[in-house]
Amino acid sequence: MTNKQGLDSNYPGAAPKKSIFMSLRPFITGLVPIFILAHFGHHSVGAMMNPLMPMIREDLKLNLTQSGLIMSAFTITNGFAQLPAGWLADRLGTRFMILLSITGVAAAGFFIGFSNSYIGLIIWLVIAAIMGGGYHPAAASAISAAVPAEYRGRALGVHLIGGTSAFWALPLIIAPIAATWGWRMPFKVVAIPAALLGVLVFVLLGKHNQAAAKERQQGAEEAPQAAPEAVDWGKLVPFMALSVLAGAMIMSTSSFISFYAVDVLKVPTRNIPYLMAISPVVGIVMAPLGGYLSDRFGGMQVMTVLGIAAIPLIYLTGVVPNVPSLIVLMLAYGLVTNTRMPTSESYIAGNTPARLRSTMLSVYFFVGTGVAGPLSPFIGNLIDKLGYQQTFAISAAATAAITLACTLFLLRTRTRPASI
Repeated sequence: MTNKQGLDSNYPGAAPKKSIFMSLRPFITGLVPIFILAHFGHHSVGAMMNPLMPMIREDLKLNLTQSGLIMSAFTITNGFAQLPAGWLADRLGTRFMILLSITGVAAAGFFIGFSNSYIGLIIWLVIAAIMGGGYHPAAASAISAAVPAEYRGRALGVHLIGGTSAFWALPLIIAPIAATWGWRMPFKVVAIPAALLGVLVFVLLGKHNQAAAKERQQGAEEAPQAAPEAVDWGKLVPFMALSVLAGAMIMSTSSFISFYAVDVLKVPTRNIPYLMAISPVVGIVMAPLGGYLSDRFGGMQVMTVLGIAAIPLIYLTGVVPNVPSLIVLMLAYGLVTNTRMPTSESYIAGNTPARLRSTMLSVYFFVGTGVAGPLSPFIGNLIDKLGYQQTFAISAAATAAITLACTLFLLRTRTRPASI
């Protein structure tokens, strides 16, 4: 593909020009709308955790280290579950993995609503994380294969609308429920429709697969996109290092924003779910736009800019003086996060053979959660000892070092030939 991406193009060669309708078809009638729905259901448990954590901390009488361990248990387990799930998705197909990743997560979430202890909560969160491990590698791989390479970033960005919508819509839905009946009731209420949504997506995917098979038999479907024959490790390793490490710092620090709002800015716990809906709502616009920027300028360039932008963002999290300033900061978090995700997924898919996409994407998601997971209790412990300001200053310095090192490696590998 000859464009301004230069050496950062996902695939060599130029794609033929298409009509506007054919260019938009994957976003309107293909897999993408189904996966938007699926992505929303998949995050039925994860989207409720951060908004409810101050209530959980208060009810179970936890410190920030213990609160960080709760989030860590979920993310680490989900990361380890990505590896076998991605491997299975490459061999068994995406349909069953998607069902498990929505309905299975919802079932575990229902029992979270009956947890009366710290250990019980962690056990059901771990089960939910295992159930959901297969979603992201399976979905990203299926979407990457279904759309033209030059639109891959945008398609993955549009798909993220479902996930980001869960993170802003569910907090708004559960806030009055939690304020009235406590933090357990939202899990019970959300679980049933989420489980039914998983079944609906399973049926829709089946119908789509049948229609696609019929089109192939009739010769109506476009030829599959060209793909690399081997993994381009020279490009992927430094890129994934920057995306994973910078992303882990952003995820780990932003997970304590709700506590900062309660402890420092004195926001009532009942209002936290409303506050936590701010960053995700940016994804409605920024996820597709981030995918477009990746398609237009290239993954390396976009990821480098995001790594640099994360440095002041993390530092300011520990010194923000009031709620209006915090809202502005959270909008910036939403911009960076929702640009990073489609950029990373598109770049990895574009430098990986089609037969290995789910596996390689599962490695990416595994490493990302495997790094971010242990950081949460570590950062929580630092906050307990040093306070918010010093902890976030240290985190910003670490992000600066990570961005500098990875950017230097990226610059060195830009002109190297692909792996064989």
